[in-house]
Amino acid sequence: MATKQLQVYVLVILSLALTCTATTYVVGDSSGWDISTDLETWEKNKTFYVGDALQFQFSSSNSLDEVTQQNFNTCSTTNVLKSYTNGNTTISLSKPGPRYFISGNKLYCLGGMKLQVNVENNQAYSPASAPQPATGSGATHPQPSSKSNIPTSSGVMHGGWDTLMSVSLGFMATVLYSQLVQI
Repeated sequence: MATKQLQVYVLVILSLALTCTATTYVVGDSSGWDISTDLETWEKNKTFYVGDALQFQFSSSNSLDEVTQQNFNTCSTTNVLKSYTNGNTTISLSKPGPRYFISGNKLYCLGGMKLQVNVENNQAYSPASAPQPATGSGATHPQPSSKSNIPTSSGVMHGGWDTLMSVSLGFMATVLYSQLVQI
């Protein structure tokens, strides 16, 4: 009986450990949201899930627009869905499907400063859990500088280790308690 119970606990821990993470992607990594960044290559090998977040870092002389597919294809900056100008913008990917982002400067957009991400459904995502920086990574959110058009970045941050530790400790306490009750 105890072996079967142990197997169930291990499966629960593994499933929680594998599903309780969200990732915050710094768009363009160390280059940020900039005309010199190859955003198509940056996005290529990434899988985005509901619950992840995109962090756009750009100078005050630039901007970011979320647009429809048609506006994305034509680099149209009229009738945008949402516009961001503060230079350090984090956008939560809260539902599955394509999302389209372009520079507020049409010439920059035509030069390749645009990003399409396809957000995949993540059944385990809970809206109550937000992306967290990795424990001990020393990751900070740098503020954009008005002196430079090249923002700095801390890279990709992963979360969920605190959840894994909490579940592991809970599992150990449950196993110890069930052993004490049997004695």
